[in-house]
Amino acid sequence: MRAIIGRKIGMTRYFESNGKSNAATIIEAGPCVVTEVKTKETHGYNAVQVGFGVKKEKQLAKPQKGLFTKLNIAPVEVLKEMRDLESDQPLKPGDTITVDSFATGDRVNVTGISKGKGFQGVIKRHHFNGGPVTHGQSDRLRAPGSIGSSSYPSRVYKGLRMAGQMGNQNVTVRGLQILKVDLENNIIIIKGAVPGANKGIVLIRK
Repeated sequence: MRAIIGRKIGMTRYFESNGKSNAATIIEAGPCVVTEVKTKETHGYNAVQVGFGVKKEKQLAKPQKGLFTKLNIAPVEVLKEMRDLESDQPLKPGDTITVDSFATGDRVNVTGISKGKGFQGVIKRHHFNGGPVTHGQSDRLRAPGSIGSSSYPSRVYKGLRMAGQMGNQNVTVRGLQILKVDLENNIIIIKGAVPGANKGIVLIRK
């Protein structure tokens, strides 16, 4: 399987055999259970629905409880559908995906929800410079400045960079290198930073 769901544990320093130090992220990846396999004949596209984590039965809605009872698997915390993924052998509901499909040196894309920063101004959100301090403009240091023309077009263009909610978005970092795979503890150590806060859910794809 070329993808797996994991949980970001945190960042650390990873020392290679030659003594080189790398900033690294530790991710608890899997084991993930296959909950559903969709095919082009039955659903119109090929996909695999995968579950990760553990959830108490009392926290489930009735449809979710019925799904896990039908599949005869323990309730999972996260369900994700992954399309057009290559696998060494055909997958079926109940199969388990582990980190053994990844190896040291592999390049992966990691997707996660970035840290939410709340409502932020244009200097933090878009790296504006702010206004001048001179000529009595004591209150314009972090203001965005002019936002549009006058009589034409008499409106503000869509997508103009302004203050607003920052972060808390789906972000993918591409081409990260795997430094180590711990099969016994279901751990993947990835070089560099990945999106999201500690304990956040991430999707790792080859």
